[in-house]
Amino acid sequence: MESIDVVRLIGKAAWEKKGVDIVALDVTELVYYSDFFLIASGRSDVHVKALFRHIQTELAQTGIAPISIEGQDHCRWVLMDFGVVIVHLFYEPLREVYDLERLWGDAPRADLKLPENPPPSGDGPGAQEPA
Repeated sequence: MESIDVVRLIGKAAWEKKGVDIVALDVTELVYYSDFFLIASGRSDVHVKALFRHIQTELAQTGIAPISIEGQDHCRWVLMDFGVVIVHLFYEPLREVYDLERLWGDAPRADLKLPENPPPSGDGPGAQEPA
């Protein structure tokens, strides 16, 4: 699987769990250790935990496991190293503090090909109907 396919799979998994402001930076020309950084936010530490667990589960189904995961104890900033993709999952207020998009501003954004609309909320009362 190509690295662009891996970052898109990770982006889709984050989108499925309603990750906030999902961005992929193409760092192939800037660093030697990875092709993409994927950055996303959660609205709480519980949301960040759900994001990293879902990403891990979805990629495991394709035979891809992270080399390492850091920050999973507090879920304020979780870093998942998949080799070709480094995933940064932030609790929303911390993302603004570290501002990785500005720090890596020379990196072009990759098209994750994510749907425009958020995923359905579920089957309970107040759930959104699929379009």
